[in-house]
Amino acid sequence: MELKTARLTLLIDPAKKKAFETLCARQDLTPSQVVRRMIRDYLVEHGIEFVPSGQVAVAESVEADV
Repeated sequence: MELKTARLTLLIDPAKKKAFETLCARQDLTPSQVVRRMIRDYLVEHGIEFVPSGQVAVAESVEADV
């Protein structure tokens, strides 16, 4: 789980936005959750490695406890 967040602003057709929000609501997901998942999948698909914020802190905390 990411601990820090950053804002991403994008422009989208209003009808497409409404359809997306409706589908997300039907799936009991927020649009932000779906966009974050799509971005993660896109990065993985293209072989881009990243460490989610919070992962380093969690790993360091676990190592400190050992």
